[in-house]
Amino acid sequence: MSDDEMVEAEGVNMPIRHGMINTDDLVQQDEVPNIEQQAAETLSLPEASREAQEKQEELMRKLELKRRLRSAVVPTDPGEVKALLRQLAEPITLFGEREGERRDRLRKLVASMDPAEQEALQQGRLPLELDDAGPALRREKFYTEGSPALQEARRTLAHKSLQRAADRLAGAKRRRESPDEDERAEAAAMVDSLAQISNQSSEFADERPISACRFSPDGSLLASTSWSGHLKLWSMPACQHQQTIRAHQDRSLSGSELPALATGASDRCARVWSSTGKLLHDLRGHEERLGRIAFHPLGLHLGTASFDQTWRLWDLATGQCILEQEGHSRAVYALAFQQDGALAATGGLDAIGRVWDLRSGRSIMALEGHVKDILSMDWSPNGYLLASGSNDNTCRIWDMRKRDCTYTLPAHTSLVSQVRFEPSDGHFLVTAGYDNLTKLWDSRGLRLVKTLAGHEGKVMGADVSADSRTIVTAGYDRTIKLWHADDLT
Repeated sequence: MSDDEMVEAEGVNMPIRHGMINTDDLVQQDEVPNIEQQAAETLSLPEASREAQEKQEELMRKLELKRRLRSAVVPTDPGEVKALLRQLAEPITLFGEREGERRDRLRKLVASMDPAEQEALQQGRLPLELDDAGPALRREKFYTEGSPALQEARRTLAHKSLQRAADRLAGAKRRRESPDEDERAEAAAMVDSLAQISNQSSEFADERPISACRFSPDGSLLASTSWSGHLKLWSMPACQHQQTIRAHQDRSLSGSELPALATGASDRCARVWSSTGKLLHDLRGHEERLGRIAFHPLGLHLGTASFDQTWRLWDLATGQCILEQEGHSRAVYALAFQQDGALAATGGLDAIGRVWDLRSGRSIMALEGHVKDILSMDWSPNGYLLASGSNDNTCRIWDMRKRDCTYTLPAHTSLVSQVRFEPSDGHFLVTAGYDNLTKLWDSRGLRLVKTLAGHEGKVMGADVSADSRTIVTAGYDRTIKLWHADDLT
């Protein structure tokens, strides 16, 4: 390059001689662009670049939080966990919270603190900063007061359930003392008759899978619900289709019949129907899809379980919700009422079951043992045995007298979709599973008596007639099947 060759740098033409700038040839200072002024100006990023930057910052925050969660040190002793939560002025436990969930909550709190605060917490030097409102907050009521309608309902439930329990106990005592009745022989005869049960009828009930089936109290009708949203009625024992009701636009997930018809669906509402197909109540209030629904034995209320982690009790006279009960850390799916009417059992996708005293509203027993979702529950007519079916393929039997699980049945090779006690005396138990099978168990010895095979898909539901002679199953193969002994007329 020649000495006189010109190069352009930053908009200024300068001759280069021997690697030095000839200052004589520089342009005047006032002609040079104001570089400092340009540098002080802020250029806005394009919208796409700004969004990308925000996403990057959010990702970095999440990565940093994960790193701090991994490095956060929290004790494993439940007492120490509660002590640290108390020191942080946090609730030492939340309703329905388990020990592992409480420890995870503490870990997140510790991860959000700076290293100095973490060290002070571990050494017990972190001050408990409570303002004047702190003690007042601790004295606040932690429950929501019920309405007058709930108070009146609880009085009614207490009065009638005590009478029903007294009648049940008197009947059991009379049968035990009567020389003409042998309860053990009667139970053995019924269990032996199960060996003669076979499939007597099979009907395609809908164009989509059948989600539930229930007998009417007198056994003259059968109700089935399906993923198409249809509620269908069938006459018994011929299993003739009688009526179709368009119950929901979305899939119907559960149905019940006592004393009317009720359906629940993934559209977050439950509906009550007359036997003629007239809509009586449209029960709305849940924030997520519904699980199981059940009529209370007194016929005055309907219970609904939901994925919004609550279950509700509805007054059938007014169609109003009188109780919204929390208590599960995940979705509530299973719901069943004791025949006396005093107790309710709920099961959730948190693998925890709870027994509630409807007369006081208290959770009186936690059912811990299942390792996966609880999908179905049913009370024995004796009033103290409760069965629960789970996604862990087992059925557990809980004894309210011992307040513990007394037996675990390895019932199926897939999830247990339905459990149902024989309704008159509870002499046998029915379990249905996603292994395409329905099984009958002796509820006294808890031995397998009969396996009902016939569905080509998952068995979604099952029920036992009031006379205990007929069993119905509903399947993913869109069929309902009736099972009974050959000599049934």
